[in-house]
Amino acid sequence: MARSSSSSSSALPGNGAFILRVALGACMTWHGYSKVVPNHAMDHFAHYVVSLGMPYWLGYVSALVEFVGGILLLIGLLTRAAACLIAINMIVAFAKVAIHGGFDAMQLVLLLIAMALAVAFIGGGTYALDRKIGFP
Repeated sequence: MARSSSSSSSALPGNGAFILRVALGACMTWHGYSKVVPNHAMDHFAHYVVSLGMPYWLGYVSALVEFVGGILLLIGLLTRAAACLIAINMIVAFAKVAIHGGFDAMQLVLLLIAMALAVAFIGGGTYALDRKIGFP
């Protein structure tokens, strides 16, 4: 006879959101690290952003959104705000870079956009710091 437990089934969405949040946070931290941490990396990335027809300062914003936003997602702090900023950042990356590289180039960016939007809508899940301090 199968045993059903409402407490274990009610934890599933929160655990799924946790997995989604951590996976997105790890990807964004990884991709942002190379744009922030090495010597002059942010400056080089900002020049690349200028070559795409956007302002220089936006390169710094984009790099910090990826790196700091990824860290915030990993720890589950300001989860929805970080996910929204990451979604916007990835939409711009899609429109300015990935769309010109064919479907192979677009796949990762589309997945990151979908993940960021999902986290923004459903929140950080079970083990997010947001839940501990009372953020929605």
